[in-house]
Amino acid sequence: MNSPRRLGAAMYVVASILVLILLTSLFGDALEHQRNPNLSPISLNPSDGTTSIVLQRNRAGHYVFNGSVNGKTAEFLVDTGATAVAVPQQLADSLGLRRGPPMQALTANGITTAYATRIESLVVGDLEERDVAASIIPNFPGGQILLGMSFLKRLDFTQRGDTLILRQRTTDHDNRQR
Repeated sequence: MNSPRRLGAAMYVVASILVLILLTSLFGDALEHQRNPNLSPISLNPSDGTTSIVLQRNRAGHYVFNGSVNGKTAEFLVDTGATAVAVPQQLADSLGLRRGPPMQALTANGITTAYATRIESLVVGDLEERDVAASIIPNFPGGQILLGMSFLKRLDFTQRGDTLILRQRTTDHDNRQR
C-alpha cells in the first residue's frame, strides 16, 4: 500500500520541478527584458549623416543596454554622474583593457584607487566612438560598465519620458576633446 503513495509523491515532486523549469524558461526572457530592455539598441540613421541610438528605460529607471568594447560584447549603464567610463577590474581583464597609472576616484562608495585606461572602440548599435578615456576600478562589483561623461560628452543626448536618445555629432567631429 505504501508503494503507490511513494510513487505518487515522487511523480508529484518531478512534475513540480518540471513546471518550475518550464516557467523559468518561459519568463526568463521577459525578466531579462525588464532588466535590460535594450539588448539590441535601435539605431536611427537620418539623411543628414548622423547616427542616433534610442534607449528605453528599465523598470528600475535606468538605461541599461548592450554594446561592445574593442569588439567584445559588454553591458552598459548610463551614468551622467561618472566623469569617465568606469569598468570593473574583472570585466576589464576579460575585455583585454590594460591598467595605466593609478589615480584616486570618488565613487558612490567613497574614495578608491582606479587605473586610467583607453578604450580603442566603444560601439552601441551603429554608433561608434574611438579612443575613449576610461577607468578600471578594482573593487567595483558587477558586470556592467558605467557609461560616463568621457563617452557621453562626445554626443548630444535627449531624454523624453522613458526614452533616451544618444546622437552622434557631425560638426567638429575631428576636433572633439578626448
